[in-house]
Amino acid sequence: MVVPFAAIFGQAEDCDRILMSGLQVLLVAGTHGNEINAPWLLDQWSQTPELINTHGVAVVPVIGNPEAFALGRRYLDCDLNRSFRLDLLRSPSILDREVVRAKQLLSFFGPEGSTPCQIVIDLHSTTSAMGSTLVVYGRRPADLALAALIQARLGLPIYLHDGDDDQQGFLVERWPCGLVIEIGPVPQGLLKAFIIEQTRLAVQACLEALSRISSGSPTYPDQFVVHSHLGSLDLPRDALGQPAACVHPYLQGRDWQPLQMGAPLFLRPDGEVFRFEGRDSPIPVFINEAAYVEKHIAMSLTSREVCPLPEQWQGALQQLVDC
Repeated sequence: MVVPFAAIFGQAEDCDRILMSGLQVLLVAGTHGNEINAPWLLDQWSQTPELINTHGVAVVPVIGNPEAFALGRRYLDCDLNRSFRLDLLRSPSILDREVVRAKQLLSFFGPEGSTPCQIVIDLHSTTSAMGSTLVVYGRRPADLALAALIQARLGLPIYLHDGDDDQQGFLVERWPCGLVIEIGPVPQGLLKAFIIEQTRLAVQACLEALSRISSGSPTYPDQFVVHSHLGSLDLPRDALGQPAACVHPYLQGRDWQPLQMGAPLFLRPDGEVFRFEGRDSPIPVFINEAAYVEKHIAMSLTSREVCPLPEQWQGALQQLVDC
């Protein structure tokens, strides 16, 4: 079941009259306006409903940042996916368009909104060679239980991003349960059939998992694997703060492959190589992501963890689905 697709193009007020009981899943595309594959998929879905099998789950599709999407820009004033910090949401004086949009999305589709959704799936694409990835922010039991189910179904890696004070205010954090589906590599503003198909498969697997929970037939794994965020590395910079080197060709495209001591990280025009000097073989992700240049992030480092899946986490997700 899908809420009318007027919601897709940001006309959230059209959903104000649609009050539904039971589980509703908010499906957000275009949180960044230059990531166009997921919005295109939702548009095609509105014309051909059989493209995605919802497995009976009520889905509310929406474009996260319709103004930026219309202009093909990542954002207008600030990053929408960093605009859900509580201090920003509570401030009446901050008028950045993305902060206003964050408040609007919560007003309409938040857990206490006029069309309340309990679970949110935020669809993204990346210029990095991440493949198909689930991103979880923090260690909320329901998030991890849902991610574990999808990993068991599709084998997707889970990037667990927590404990980074420099990166906060993510959209999914404001809903009781939420995941990011991140697909790459694809240039910004470019439609790519493979990216669209991988997005479709991941969305469908998520909805299938929620349907199985609702019907009382989920098959949880005993354990699952996460890659926990350790921190981020920036490019070497000169005295003026400009990049003094670029990502080394050896490293480009090697997301998810452990770094060994001495591995080349960055390359200067004069041939000087900056090498990895750490230990413990961290696993890099989002290598040379174009959107992170402004954030001074050349890559993030993670560590692999095998985690048990406690019954309490499964119960937390079950409680949300049974709302």
